[in-house]
Amino acid sequence: MPDSKTARGTKMAVIFDSWMNEMLALLSTIFVIIYVTFKINYTYWKKKGLPYLEPSFPLGNAWDTTLMRKSPGEDMRDVYFEGKGKSVVGIYTINSPILIFRDPDLIKTIMVKDFNYFPDRGVYIDEETDHLSAHLFFLGGTKWKSLRQKLTPTFTSGKMRAMFGIVQDCARVLSDVTPAGRVVEVRELIARYSTDVIASCAFGINVDSQHNPEAEFRQWGRRFFKPSLRTYMTQALGFFNPKLRKLIPVAFTPKDITEYFTRVVEDTVKHREETGVIRKDFMQLLIQLKNKGYVDDSFSISVEKSDEGGNKSLTIKELAAQAWVFFLAGFETSSTTVSFCLYELSKHPDIQKRLQDEIDAVLKKSNGEVTYEDITSNMPYLEKVIDETLRVYPPVAALNREVVQDYKLPGYDCVLEKGTKVVIPVLGLHHDPKYFRNPDQFDPEHFSDEQKASRHPFCYLPFGEGPRICIGMRFGLVQVKLAMVHLLSKFSFLPVGDKPSKLRMAPNNLLLTPEGGIELRVERRQVPAS
Repeated sequence: MPDSKTARGTKMAVIFDSWMNEMLALLSTIFVIIYVTFKINYTYWKKKGLPYLEPSFPLGNAWDTTLMRKSPGEDMRDVYFEGKGKSVVGIYTINSPILIFRDPDLIKTIMVKDFNYFPDRGVYIDEETDHLSAHLFFLGGTKWKSLRQKLTPTFTSGKMRAMFGIVQDCARVLSDVTPAGRVVEVRELIARYSTDVIASCAFGINVDSQHNPEAEFRQWGRRFFKPSLRTYMTQALGFFNPKLRKLIPVAFTPKDITEYFTRVVEDTVKHREETGVIRKDFMQLLIQLKNKGYVDDSFSISVEKSDEGGNKSLTIKELAAQAWVFFLAGFETSSTTVSFCLYELSKHPDIQKRLQDEIDAVLKKSNGEVTYEDITSNMPYLEKVIDETLRVYPPVAALNREVVQDYKLPGYDCVLEKGTKVVIPVLGLHHDPKYFRNPDQFDPEHFSDEQKASRHPFCYLPFGEGPRICIGMRFGLVQVKLAMVHLLSKFSFLPVGDKPSKLRMAPNNLLLTPEGGIELRVERRQVPAS
């Protein structure tokens, strides 16, 4: 007869086995339910009668991006080419259906003609827990429309001309701190320049990270842009699967970063309002929006609030969010554009020499000082080189939109329901030989008058198009061009080693950015005498 201890052990084993069997049965049931649900979801585009790429459980068509084998832009480019011959092609990110638009005529229709059906990006934001995310790029609906109307006057050519001197000063420092006769990691070099420009124009503070790379403002910015799995997943899901993103209780912007940048804005606003300091920068215009609800032709401050004409003033949090998006958009996109451009020029010395000749000729006429008119109108080859850089390496390689009301898709017997996510694969369009001769070759003549006239205007979209075109496009181009002029007027950039290294795009970044740095050799030029 077994003793009591043995009996208890046997009983516990039976209970454990029973518990395990029940748990396995429960998990199996849950798995089957999820699997069947996904499989049903994966018939969405087939039922719509639209062409699609075959998904596989459980990540749909998002295996490469989820496992970080490719950047999202490169993945959308590959989808673009897999759907060759189709105007649209359906895919799934995990279990969420997304429609990829390939045809420039159709893209023009949804971005301009039928914009009222596609005004929003469909990005997940939570204004209560992350007020910096409530900025112009993410917002939708009436909030976006109202804010866009308020901010548009801050980016007129007149306002850009007024801020030109601030950017020019930062570009002069850039050429002063660039070391000659050395191998330089140009992304970090340009990142410090971009930090100074944004800090000065958007936040109204002098950071001087070009002389002091460890400046506090630069450290906080570097921390936000440092690649991490957390940041990538929250951003990617926010763009491509907002429903799933809502289940993750993590803010888009870490709390301490939000607190720091908001405090910087609050301190600047308080200082200017108390002292009456006026500075011709973006922050001054935001203060006008805070105090008056609109921007006038001056940079003056008025503390008298005005609701004239229904103009609602911005709160400090709303103001901070717009300064923050200026930082996000202006920092990374401008830094990578200049870095990519220098990389390509190092590989193509003939193009670099031709551009330097143009810069030298313009500077000679203006006694060595580049003007706003020079940057915007008098350097056609610089314009081509920048356009070509943005073609090969568009920072925003895919554009998101969301259907806000049921939409009959032109050319198909299909209605896209409200809430449907659509993507425009910019990188794919930019590399399609149908629109660009030898698309994998860096050639500024892709933007000759002849070639531009021969192709559809909506196959080149580095800044988007239509009512949601990048509001800061003009400022960003001035920032990029000034950096190029000041650098190339003094230096030449050469590859490191016999063969230039092939760039790999960072798979954990929504923007198109090179993995690691870009190292180039910098040599001081023998500049022709004036």
